[in-house]
Amino acid sequence: MGYQYTAIGDSLTKGFGALPGHGFVPVYRRMAENRLGAAIATANLGINGLTTAELMQRLRGSSMYRQAIREADIITLSIGGNDLIRAARGAANYPGSQGRVLRSALQECKQNFSGLIGTLEQLKAGDRKPCIIRIVGLYNPYPRIAAATDWVLEFNRHAARYSSHVVGFASIYNDFSGNEGNLLFIDHVHPNGRGYRVIAEKLSALGYGRLG
Repeated sequence: MGYQYTAIGDSLTKGFGALPGHGFVPVYRRMAENRLGAAIATANLGINGLTTAELMQRLRGSSMYRQAIREADIITLSIGGNDLIRAARGAANYPGSQGRVLRSALQECKQNFSGLIGTLEQLKAGDRKPCIIRIVGLYNPYPRIAAATDWVLEFNRHAARYSSHVVGFASIYNDFSGNEGNLLFIDHVHPNGRGYRVIAEKLSALGYGRLG
């Protein structure tokens, strides 16, 4: 018996910053294969720079995305980091308004994320075979900006609320906080191979539900 793994999200899902085969998606797939004792086919739909709003558009409008979700036994979701990055860059143009700009972007991001989870659940509704959905939490790419830290922590709290017997939240914030030099790529934004392995280990530690 084999399984289907569909990975959706941004450049973290794509594995940007790591050598081929060392992003969290292929590492997690190998961990899952060892745990489940079965081959796992992967559809990696990660897109560099993707935001929550853009992913929502794809889930609602792309038949390819929707079919890949319907067929999946395992789904991972990494999203939200680009919402913060775009907001932080935009706030740089409005000195003194950084907090307000970030709060507005966070509210929109949280609403979009709720819509994403709702759409995933809708697409899987009526599916009789077991399925697990795993959310990758955020780390802070701007650790020196207090408002960015607050942004990430609030987003993570919001995402973690969706945890259930199907949905699991992989918290990586504490692993990356203060350890950015070891876990981030030279761009100081994306994980390196070690960082991606941390993410994969966190995902695998959530277990595999009724899959095994």
